[in-house]
Amino acid sequence: MDLFDKCARYTRAKEAIAAGYYPYFIPLSETEGTEVTVDGHRLIMIGSNNYLGLTTHPKVRQAAIDAINRFGPSCTGSRFLNGNLSIHNELERKLAAFVGKEAGLVFSTGFQTNLGAISSLVGRGDVVVTDREDHASIIDGCRLAFGQMKRFRHNDMSDLERVLRSCDGVGTLVVVDGVFSMGGDLAPLPEIIPLCKQYGARLMVDDAHSVGVVGEGGRGTASHFGCTDDVDLIMYTFSKSFASLGGFVAGDEDVMHYVQHNARSLIFSASMPPPCVAAVLAALEVLQEEPDRVDRLREIGEKMRTGFTEMGYNIGESQTAIVPVFVGEDAKTFQFWKTLFQEGVYVNPVVPPAVPVNQSLLRTSYMATHTDEQLDAVLDKFERIGKSLGII
Repeated sequence: MDLFDKCARYTRAKEAIAAGYYPYFIPLSETEGTEVTVDGHRLIMIGSNNYLGLTTHPKVRQAAIDAINRFGPSCTGSRFLNGNLSIHNELERKLAAFVGKEAGLVFSTGFQTNLGAISSLVGRGDVVVTDREDHASIIDGCRLAFGQMKRFRHNDMSDLERVLRSCDGVGTLVVVDGVFSMGGDLAPLPEIIPLCKQYGARLMVDDAHSVGVVGEGGRGTASHFGCTDDVDLIMYTFSKSFASLGGFVAGDEDVMHYVQHNARSLIFSASMPPPCVAAVLAALEVLQEEPDRVDRLREIGEKMRTGFTEMGYNIGESQTAIVPVFVGEDAKTFQFWKTLFQEGVYVNPVVPPAVPVNQSLLRTSYMATHTDEQLDAVLDKFERIGKSLGII
């Protein structure tokens, strides 16, 4: 059998393209944060992770330009060898202080951060325990680790205890998303932490969708619940609230030193490019200087959750600026997406296998820079189109 035979048999995407319902890899010709342009068509963007709207902030953009002029566009090597710049170390120090941990480590992407941290720490004979709705980067990090992976039902503490009980006496790492990227709900850290302590497990929280969104000054989920000292590892990504690219993990100094010298995704990858590092440093300054952005994002999340709920939409357990609108059927989800797109609203449809069968949804997400006029327009279109399609 030819290895490539499966490629010819894969027709699902081609069929969607031919039918005019393919919503992925859309080329944006212009983007101004809350609005984008596709083939001359202007749309309100509610499908981005640019939670604080900092991709358009002049301070962030200028910092990236200045870094190119000083360091160039790339480091052309891994941090382990020739690709470690002074600004990498500066970013690690400042983010560790921001998150409230002894030390931190910067990776080239958020995906690589989870791959490196998990696979380096979970060795033979160890166990890593994950929520069933954890991000793919967490799952892949577990697959790369030499230890055993076990999973528990989403935010189900009795099931987590069942799994931890089976790991008792074995080196164990529990990994959860702080804010879950599809549902917008939070991991119940005040319930997870006592279970981890009872069974001697360490806890890692992926705050990719939490930083800038929840917690004091946008510090994340552990800050939100007031339990930073009880979380062993906290991970950030820079491609969302920090308006850049890269990732970061923070914890005890000895642990970070170990990961630094054992994480293959760090040692064997080119380091985070200088303009990306500088953009994160600037975004961190803006986040600390303009905490009202976090407050505004919370207000927007509340406004949209209330608006959708009052219309009759099912938004699940969302508590943040990620608000899923559950539709159910794949075909109706794509129809809803296309009609919204034609009406000037850019949103992301999510279908199996990313979600369970018959639980397809539109994942809406918001920025602190959205205006009330834009949000009201979105709600109006969702109500009108939802009724016309029989969804509400």
